[in-house]
Amino acid sequence: MVYRYFYDCEFIEDGRTIDLVSIGVVDENGREFYAISTEFDGRAAVPWVRRNVLDRLPSPGDPAWRTRAHIRADLHEFLIEPLRERSGVEMELWAWYAAYDHVVLAQLWGRMPALPREIPRFTKDIRQLWDDKGRPPLPEAEAERHDALVDARHNLARWRTLTAAASG
Repeated sequence: MVYRYFYDCEFIEDGRTIDLVSIGVVDENGREFYAISTEFDGRAAVPWVRRNVLDRLPSPGDPAWRTRAHIRADLHEFLIEPLRERSGVEMELWAWYAAYDHVVLAQLWGRMPALPREIPRFTKDIRQLWDDKGRPPLPEAEAERHDALVDARHNLARWRTLTAAASG
C-alpha cells in the first residue's frame, strides 16, 4: 500500500546553493502542511523571485514562519503520522519538475543520507508522468501560483487527472 504526498518548494538559488523559502505539502486525504523559513536570505533573490514569491508571502507574524529546524521536525511528524497507523505502507513523494524540490526537501536534514529512513530518496515527477501520458489537458492553475501550498494542491489535481485518465 502507498501513501502519496504532493508538494512544492519555493526557493532562492544561485547555481551553488538552494535556499528554502517555503514548502507546501498535501496528501490524498486532504491533510496539508505549509511552512516558511525564517532563515532564507532574501537579498540573494533575483527580481522574479522577489515579485512572484517573496512579495506574496504572509506577514512575518503568521505562524507558518518557522526556523528550518522547526520545519524539519514538523514536516517529519506530518509525513510519518499516517504511516504509524498502518503497517506495510510506503511513502511516495510527487512534485512538478521534482529535481530541485527533492534537493530542497533533503537539505532540511543536511545531506541526502541524513534523510529519515521513512522518507524516499527520490520524488516522482508529475511533469514526466504528463509527458508519458501524451500530455493530456490538465486542470488550470489558480491565480496565486508560486505559493508553495497552492502549487502543492495543484500538483495533486494534476496527478488525479493523469491517473484517472489512465484508469478510465
